[in-house]
This record gives sequence, structure tokens and C-alpha cells, in this order.
Amino acid sequence: MASLRPGPTEAISVSSGSSSTPQYTPVSDRSENDSSPNPNRPAAGSLRVQTAFSSDGESFTDDGFDEGYDSYEDVQPLSSSRISMPKYTKEEEDGVIKQFDRKLVPFLALLYLLSFLDRSNIGNAKIAGLADDLHLSSSQYEWLLTAFYITYILFEWMTLMYKLVPPHIYIALCVCGWGLVASLQSLATSFGALVFLRAALGITEAAFGPGVPFYLSLFYKREELAFRNGLFISAAPLASSFASSLAWIIVRVSDNGPIAPWRTLFLVEGFPSIVVAVFAWMLIPDTPGSASFLNPRQRAIAQLRMDDELKPNHKPHQPQSQQRKSFNWKEVKKTLTDPKSYITAFMFFACNVAFSSMPVFLPTIIQDMGYTSLTSQALSAPPYLLSFLTVLLTSHLSDRTRTRSPYLIFHALLSATAYLAIALAGYFHSHLPPAIHVAIRYLAVYPATSGFFSAITLIITWTMDNRPANEGKGASVALLNVIGQCGPLLGTRLYPASQGPWYVSGMAVCAGCMVGVAVLAGVLRVLLGREMRGGGKGERDGDGDGNDGDGIELEEREVLMGGFGGGQGDGDGGESGRGEKFTYIL
Repeated sequence: MASLRPGPTEAISVSSGSSSTPQYTPVSDRSENDSSPNPNRPAAGSLRVQTAFSSDGESFTDDGFDEGYDSYEDVQPLSSSRISMPKYTKEEEDGVIKQFDRKLVPFLALLYLLSFLDRSNIGNAKIAGLADDLHLSSSQYEWLLTAFYITYILFEWMTLMYKLVPPHIYIALCVCGWGLVASLQSLATSFGALVFLRAALGITEAAFGPGVPFYLSLFYKREELAFRNGLFISAAPLASSFASSLAWIIVRVSDNGPIAPWRTLFLVEGFPSIVVAVFAWMLIPDTPGSASFLNPRQRAIAQLRMDDELKPNHKPHQPQSQQRKSFNWKEVKKTLTDPKSYITAFMFFACNVAFSSMPVFLPTIIQDMGYTSLTSQALSAPPYLLSFLTVLLTSHLSDRTRTRSPYLIFHALLSATAYLAIALAGYFHSHLPPAIHVAIRYLAVYPATSGFFSAITLIITWTMDNRPANEGKGASVALLNVIGQCGPLLGTRLYPASQGPWYVSGMAVCAGCMVGVAVLAGVLRVLLGREMRGGGKGERDGDGDGNDGDGIELEEREVLMGGFGGGQGDGDGGESGRGEKFTYIL
């Protein structure tokens, strides 16, 4: 680190309060030639520059981490219009992102895999003997699916709890809760008991899954978020594939065991969540600046890069701890009164009709094609493996090109076409050889599932992309799920046994819903484009006139690559300088 050489008429003092910037403070009015000792001047070697920009209160000194500082000789006097901050390099930022990619996202994906496994394995349990042992009718089975989503919808508001409760506590309790409930399903002896447990499972999973994309937005910038959401949500098709493969093994091994195969299925797939909850308590960070797997400087960088991302709500004149603790209800109100929030919510509703129905009905649909129960379990896995890879590729390309709607429209129309092909093959089955219509119906499942899983990922990401404040993101995700999760109430009733084995109307409804997703995505793209071109309607820094909410002019801050997170014209949603409108991601 370059040496610090104060001028003869000034010494350096650093406040340990909200600002992290070294400041020059006059301590003497002696002339430059006055060589008399100055009692106020620090002794040689005693200068210590201390900053307090880490969220957890850690400080950096001249004998600690000093990477990223160009020179303290370059520090300029602090003025009311400029605050200087320590720089960090692109390589350092990439290192922080890689740490989150390796330690945080895979663990959250594992948790979602377990939750989706416990949610959707009832489809495998049904053909493994559940319906026969509990004497369930087709209508009762549909109510088991619906009970889950009724409580899942009613408790969507718990998404905001990520902002109010330390995430490591909140997530761990959710994981333990659904693991316990999922395991208890193995003890059910009646339809009523199983309905109650499915409703309880909906509460515990509603508290976790819908809020995780919002939680990830606290660690990743907008242009980084789709791929990480893709990694997280891709655990759903992976869980469906895993569930089918595991169900095939469990049914085969426990067919002659002491307990029924479907009870073994619930127990084996539910209990691991209870164990993993302990690790969630220890490993989940509450904020970027408190991640235990980062070193102190990385934690500071992780927090700084996201503080810059939170414009326009970031107010440099406030302490960062105060910024993070206050809850901005105005952003919640703005989100709830914005028509664009409802467009994405209804997109989510339409997509969820397919998303909620296929994973729990696919084993039955394949069995009705003429396959045995065991073979149906095995054939249910490959479509979800393809969906897993497709979600990752689509989200990566979406982040790389920084656009959502083209990929969303493409996958929605792809899924709609596949559903229509299944419906038509069933409708005209009498005119086709059995081998042909069975092949069409099974092979079309691949693009159908790949399409709606990819669409779900992009819809969830897109609804947060165009909300600058965390409270706005959380409110948009809550609204998205409150409306969107009503889709399963329809989806879980699309394939009654009376319509088997062709399920023409159910497939046609899913095709129409996916077309609706494509249409709404096109409408939202047009609205966002008009607002950006109109200039006056887009989101702006603070109150729209270059001031923050208190009317205080935003101060320039010197951070990575010469700007306050934006201002580079790269379309990543940065607001460069003062008063520039928020850039939407289309």
C-alpha cells in the first residue's frame, strides 16, 4: 500500500460512523516552515486509516487488508457533492460471485430439490399403491393436490419474511417443517389425515420456495440473476426426474417389504430434509456481508456491489446499517399499484397451470398409454432431465443477452405446440396406429415440460428485474405468487380419470394457457419499451428529479469501473449520474 503523507498543515482523521472515507481535518495554522513540534500531529508510524463499510462492522486498517486501494495520496478532500470509496477490481468481484455460485446457489437448489420432491412424489405414490390402500377416488386424489395449493396461496405473504427474519433461521425452520410433515405422510391411514398433512406441507413450502428468488436478488445484480434463478428452479425438473428414478427403485425393493411401497416412498424422501435443516442453519448467510465462506475483504466487496445495485433507494448520507434496517413501504405500495406487476402475475398463473399438473400426473398419463406401473416410473424421468438442461441454457443466454421476453415467448409457444400435439394425437387416436399416437404423445412431453419450466424461471426473474428496491422486489414476488399460485387450483383438476387415457381437454387447456403466457409477455415488452421511450414514466432515482426521497441531491460515489453501478450504457439497469431514468430489462 502506498505510504500516507499528510501535508504540513493537516492530519488525517477518520470517522468510524456511517462514512467509510478518510477525511482531511486541519489541526494547525502553523506556517509551512515552522518546524516546532506539533502536539496534535500523530507520531511517525502511528497513522491508522480505518474504514467501516462492512455490514458486520468489520474494519480494514493499514496493517490488515489493503488490496484495491490505489493510493491514499490520491484521497481528495471530502465535499458535500462527492464521497470517495475504496475501489475493488473486476477480478475480485468475479471471485466473490464464484464463491456464491459454488457455496450458496447449489445449497439452495438442493433445498428446493427436496421441497419439490416432497411436493410432487404423491404422483409416484399414487401408482405405487396409495390410491388402492386408502381407497381414494379420482376426486379425492385431486383434493389432495388442491389442498396443498390452497394453503400455498394463503401463505404467499410470507415471502416478505425474508426481509424481517434472519434468513438462516427462517430457511432452516422451513426446511425442518416440510421434512417433518412429508415424513408423517407415511403414517396416514385415511383421506382426511392425508388432506391435513398436504395442507400443512403447503404452508411450510410457501414460506420457502417463492421467496428464494427474492433472497438471491440480495446477492446478485439484475444481469446475473436469471442464470442463478435458473440454477435454483432447475432443481424442480431434476427433483421430478430424481423422484421418478427413486420411486422406481423404492417400489422394486420394497414391493415385498414390511410396509407398503408408497409409505416407504414418503419416509425415504421426506426425512433427509430434517437432517439438511441443521446445515441450513449453519451455512445460509443473512446478507452478502455476513457470508461465513468469504474472507473479510470479500464480504466487504459483496456488500458494496449490492449497495450500489440498490439505487435509487440508497442514500449515501445515511449510515448503511440504517439503510438496511429500514423498510420502505412506499416501494411496496408502488409495486401493488403498478399494472405491470399484474401482467407478470397472470403470466405466472397461466404457466402454473401446466407447471403444477404435469409433474404430479405424468406417471399416470404414461401408465394410461399402456405401460406398467414400474415402467411408467422409469419413463417419467428423461423428460425432466432434458428440462433441467434447457432451463440452465436458457437462463444463461438470457443473462448474457440481458433480455427476457424473446426466450420467454419462444419457450411458451414451444410448450403450447407440444401440448396441442398431445391433444390432437389423443383426439385422432382412432385414425392413427397405436404405436404412432403413443410415440407422439410421449415424445411431445419433452418440449412441453422444457418449455414451461424455462418460462417459469424467466417470469420469476423478470418480475424482479424492473424493481430497483428490495421491498419492491419482495412485494412483486409476493403478488406474483398470490395470483400465480391460483393456477394450480385449475391445473390439478385437468386430468380426472374420466378423461383418460387421452386427456384431450386437459392438454388443450395447457396449450391455451401457454399461448396466453406468450401474448402477455409480448404485451409487457411493449409497455416497458413505451415507458422507456416516453422518458417521464420510467422509474427514476428517488422522486424522479435527481433528488432522493428527502429532497437531498444524490452524491456521486467512486466505485468499481468508474461509476455508481450504472452509467455505462450497458443496459443493465444502471442509472448513470443524477436524474437518469431506470432502464428496464426487456
